[in-house]
Amino acid sequence: MSDTTSASGGFLERQFRLKENGTDVRTEFIAGATTFLTMVYIVFVNPQILGKAGMDPGAVFVATCVAAAVSTLVMAFYANYPIALAPGMGLNAFFAFTVVLGYKYTWQQALAAVFCSGVLFFLISIFRLREYVINSIPKNLKLAISAGVGLFLLIIALEEAKIVVAHPATLVTLGDLKQWPAILCLLGFVLIVALNYRKIVGGTVIGILAVAVIGIPLGLAQYGGIVAAPPSLAPTLLKLDFSRLFEQTFIIVVFSFLLVDIFDNAGTLIGVSHRAGLLDKDGNLPRMRQALLADSFAAMFGSLIGTSTTTSYIESAAGVSAGGRTGLTAAFVAMFFLLALFFSPLAGMVPAYATAAALLYVACVMAQGLAEIQWDDLTEYAPAVVTAVTMPLTYSIATGIGLGFITYVLCKVIAGKFAEAKPAVVVLAILFGIKFAITG
Repeated sequence: MSDTTSASGGFLERQFRLKENGTDVRTEFIAGATTFLTMVYIVFVNPQILGKAGMDPGAVFVATCVAAAVSTLVMAFYANYPIALAPGMGLNAFFAFTVVLGYKYTWQQALAAVFCSGVLFFLISIFRLREYVINSIPKNLKLAISAGVGLFLLIIALEEAKIVVAHPATLVTLGDLKQWPAILCLLGFVLIVALNYRKIVGGTVIGILAVAVIGIPLGLAQYGGIVAAPPSLAPTLLKLDFSRLFEQTFIIVVFSFLLVDIFDNAGTLIGVSHRAGLLDKDGNLPRMRQALLADSFAAMFGSLIGTSTTTSYIESAAGVSAGGRTGLTAAFVAMFFLLALFFSPLAGMVPAYATAAALLYVACVMAQGLAEIQWDDLTEYAPAVVTAVTMPLTYSIATGIGLGFITYVLCKVIAGKFAEAKPAVVVLAILFGIKFAITG
């Protein structure tokens, strides 16, 4: 037994360099459990959102768990970072509400767009174009895109819980706050916020499950057990449809998936690595290329099995705060996601108002980007505001991004500051302008 344990310890040490990073197996396990509990809400939320696109919720549940587990293992063993991956919030909303419901794509065609965005991410990571792309986009637009996605999630959540409803004169108005879905959504939201403020591990999933359980005696949720064999993945496995590959809207969709994934990924890698003390003396991230390739693989793999873009999760910072320093933390997260496959009845029990509470919380976290916008230059913050606000109001992340680029370039040109608009931004603005002129 001791020889086996020693061999196992030796493998882990060689693979993850635990001593070099000042950690051990026990610490990495606790860190992995911490990260998992902060992000496991995605296995409840993702099937709900992609279900709106007509996808089979059970298959999406399995795809979510498998995509998270496999992609996180690649990050663990290839890049050796304590960073977990799963289908991204915001990206799943863009998939369902903009691409499928807005552009009238089938979900199979939307999966093809996700796959293509992953291929492009892979190529720009291989050929080192990523730095040029990211550096070309103004910082304020990057911040606005993140905040705008958050605001988009906000309006989806409020609509799901019937807190905000349609109105013929004012477009939207307050719903009936005396109805239980609205009440329980708001209760879940404040519970999630309070638990996360108090740094309670798994605060988000605790809030989701708490209000879901309250809904059972009210007839709002149906208890169907806790543990069962995983549902079939067949309804979504390898269902990609490339029939719209050469359409202009397909290019816009792919670009939008790519842009949001690049910025989310860059922010997560730098933020988590900084907190873990993994940046070098120049502030750069060692093995950046491996981490980027792991993320691009995640997008491609997730689309093949049936989920929207899989990407790095900022919740990984929770595991880092618990001491995680190597890919072993991520490996433990992957193990927990595989175990989650057997809890599909629990996921199926969670009603829309409960996941809406989590969406509201995530929206608030993402909206923090607004505070970092450069508010002393009108030609910078005006396009940023347009970007963030038009995403929820047009119900389209791509439209918000496009209007942001167009207004940014026009503001710079007319204000006599054309030199501040990088060539890549000008090209993107022109492409979006053509798109709006042709398709609206």
